Amino acid sequence: MGSLTNAEGLRFGVVVARFNEVVTNLLLQGALETFERYSVKPEDITIRGDTTHYDAVANSAASGVLNAGLSASIPCIFGVLTCEDMDQALNRAGGKAGNKGAEAAITAASLMLKLRSGFCKETNLSDSLG
Repeated sequence: MGSLTNAEGLRFGVVVARFNEVVTNLLLQGALETFERYSVKPEDITIRGDTTHYDAVANSAASGVLNAGLSASIPCIFGVLTCEDMDQALNRAGGKAGNKGAEAAITAASLMLKLRSGFCKETNLSDSLG
């Protein structure tokens, strides 16, 4: 999965909704297993839970993720499911469509590795990585 080799030394934050925990726990598990596979230590992952409602998820979550990335000058990955029913959600949380939590973790780690290597020197994001 992905072209990562090692994300050791990078730190990540994961925000997980308590709403529909049967789905969000699977997404969290997929993300955490993926980080572990790429040598991210548990102490380098911060997990934050939050309650939200479907009507507000798409717009508010997208806006919040964008604003968090802009204000903190760090990459923030949008890994929110907006599904019509539980079957769609479960399919995206480890079912037929894979685990979108794992995909979000791969995206975050890939971007952080590119930034750490100086791939994105023209942005101020490289500076925030130390």
